Amino acid sequence: MPKKVFSIRDLENLSGIKAHTIRIWEKRYNLLSPERTDTNIRNYSIASLQKLLNVTLLYHNGYKISKIAKIPEAEIPLKVKEVVSKKNNNSHVLNTFKLAMVNFDQTLFFDTYNKLLSTHSFREVFKETFIPLLNEIGLLWQTDTISPAHEHFITGLIKQKILINTEKVQHPTPTKTDKVFVSFLPENEIHEIGLLYLNYEILSKGYKCVYLGQTVPLENLVDVMKYFENIYFLSYFTVKPDKDHVNTYIKNFENIASKHSNPNFWILGRQVKFVEVSQLPHYIKTFTSIEQVVNEL
Repeated sequence: MPKKVFSIRDLENLSGIKAHTIRIWEKRYNLLSPERTDTNIRNYSIASLQKLLNVTLLYHNGYKISKIAKIPEAEIPLKVKEVVSKKNNNSHVLNTFKLAMVNFDQTLFFDTYNKLLSTHSFREVFKETFIPLLNEIGLLWQTDTISPAHEHFITGLIKQKILINTEKVQHPTPTKTDKVFVSFLPENEIHEIGLLYLNYEILSKGYKCVYLGQTVPLENLVDVMKYFENIYFLSYFTVKPDKDHVNTYIKNFENIASKHSNPNFWILGRQVKFVEVSQLPHYIKTFTSIEQVVNEL
């Protein structure tokens, strides 16, 4: 079921406006009307969240809060549309996707995505909107503003869009043969979106990509090595291997790779910052962003 009630801390996390400021706006300008529990704790509806996100957009675009407070409630969304039409306002798009997520509203997701696609390429949508959205979702999940169900819902929809666009760029026969990519996630790593997007980029450049997906044991790579000479393994370390095991993991890869004449391994993701880069052999490269990998293709 959609989330119907939000705490003031949820509103702070979703809007970026401090709880203290929200209380002042309530008291001084009567901007929101929360319900209160028997113990006097504020509860907010989805309509209140929607209004606060709209107010936040106007506020960040130069409207004084005293002026916003005088706008009739029904006209606030119209003002927002006016501001958005004049500017390429990404914060409004992000807020709309967040609303779609907390309300499990895939129609709102699709409408917002299709509107973006009318003026942007899929690559731009992913880079400018989906990456910031995913970063925010990570923080919202950590602060208990959203549940794992919300995260799975929105990431499932984003994956669907990556797969649809990957199908469009896939060549029946690769046009470049100097590299063959094998993409995989380490064991117990399930965060797939970054790797899926890189698969899209690799295929759009005309390379062959063998996509193995989530939670692949290292020993499974041995079989793949038998098939290709110019192999480039690509992996995304978001959670696994964790900081205490990441360097051991790479050593284990080196042991496996020693049986291959031309091993290459490209790694990116959050756990890369714990890699002892100075200890890496020449055929293992680390990257700090998706963009860096794309530039290397």
